[in-house]
Amino acid sequence: MKPLEPREGIVVTASELKKNFGKYLNCVRKQHDVVITKNGRKIARLTPYVTDIEQYFTVRENALDYQYGGKKVSYEEFMVINENSKLRMELINGEVYLLDSPNIIHQEILGRLYLMYNEYFKDKKCRVFFAPFDVHLKKKKMKTPDVVQPDILVVCDLEGSVAEKGRYMGTPDLVVEILSDTTRSKDMIDKLNSYMLSEVKEYWIIDPKQENIIVYVYDNHEVERIRTFEKGDIAQSFVFEGLAVNVRELFEDLI
Repeated sequence: MKPLEPREGIVVTASELKKNFGKYLNCVRKQHDVVITKNGRKIARLTPYVTDIEQYFTVRENALDYQYGGKKVSYEEFMVINENSKLRMELINGEVYLLDSPNIIHQEILGRLYLMYNEYFKDKKCRVFFAPFDVHLKKKKMKTPDVVQPDILVVCDLEGSVAEKGRYMGTPDLVVEILSDTTRSKDMIDKLNSYMLSEVKEYWIIDPKQENIIVYVYDNHEVERIRTFEKGDIAQSFVFEGLAVNVRELFEDLI
C-alpha cells in the first residue's frame, strides 16, 4: 500500500546491507523501512510485507481518523487512499466516509429499480449504472470535488466524459440513493446538498423504512420541486417524461 507520506526509515549503504543483510532484514520484520544508498544516492527501499488483512485495517484506520478526527483530506489525497484500497469509500466536503456492505432489502430494491430504469432507457442516449461507480462532483464555488457512489445513476454525457483509467468525470442527470440506518442523514442532508451544487437535475431518495420515494428536482443550484410518493402512488420523474415506478410494487414482498 502506498502511504500518503513515505517513511524515511533506516538509511544504509549497499555495502553495509550486503555485510549485515540479516540484521536489516530483522529491522524490516519489526515494521521499519530500510532505505539503501549507493554513491550517496537513494536507490531502493526494503519495506515490511503487508498482507491483505493488514492493508484493510490500515486503510480503515486512516480513513476513520480523517473522518472523525476533525481532519480534512484533499481530493488528491483521497484518490491515493481510494486507489490503494479495496474498501468502498466516499469523499464529501473533504471527509472520508467508509461504505458498509448493503443488506438484502437494499439489494433487492436496487435490482428492481435498475431493471425498471434500464427498460425505460433502452435504445435511448442516456445510460443507467449502479454502485459501485465513482462520481466526481464539481460543486459550485467549491475547490475540492466530492466523490460519491450513488446506488443508481443516469448518465447522458458519457461521450467525452471518460478520463484515463476509465473514470467517469461528468455529471449524472439523475441519481438514486436507497436509505439505510447508517446512511440516512448523509443521504438526506450531505448528498442532497452535493447533488444540488453540482448540477445534477433530479435526485430520488428511496426509503425502505417509510416505504416511500422522495423526488427532488434541481434548477440553477437550488431545489425547484419536492414531491413524496407513498404506497398507491406512481412515482414519476420530472426530468424524463414517462419514467415511472409503482411504489407499492417496489416495496412488495421484500425479504
